[in-house]
Amino acid sequence: MDPSLNEFDTFVRTRTPALLRSAYLLTGDQHLAEDLVQSALARTHRAWRGLHETGNAEAYTRKTMYHLQVSWWRRRRVAESMTGELPEPRRDASTDHAHQTALRLSLRAALLKLSAKQRAVLVLRFFEDRSEAEAAELLGVSAGTVKSQTSRALARLRAVAPELADMYLLEGSAR
Repeated sequence: MDPSLNEFDTFVRTRTPALLRSAYLLTGDQHLAEDLVQSALARTHRAWRGLHETGNAEAYTRKTMYHLQVSWWRRRRVAESMTGELPEPRRDASTDHAHQTALRLSLRAALLKLSAKQRAVLVLRFFEDRSEAEAAELLGVSAGTVKSQTSRALARLRAVAPELADMYLLEGSAR
């Protein structure tokens, strides 16, 4: 077997969980997230020979995911609903599980009320800690669009879920 294919197999096995978490936050649906990751990994596989040498495989895969998601937004104009479960992060024993569960359920319900574009900018800006310029480049939109979508999304979250007001991203304005 080609050594570069073994490296791709290792890349897929180690990075898929993190890619799935980001994809879930982008799509709001476990099955759509799996489809998004699978499509992005298929494109990464086609470009693997050039990618594994430069060490940019994950960045390429993530950028491909964002571009595919934007393409899907433009094609699909139907209402969406989040039906999957958010993958559970590993927590230590001292974590208050009841509070974390209530917070996660509130956040999930609030995110359901955002548009797909608004969810995407929040994922990029706060979950992946991207700058406005990076988010704009990844989504193929202007920085102004990222700013306005972030502002609208945060305002909407504040309105529909006041119980989340103490969360960092809802305090004041976006970074």
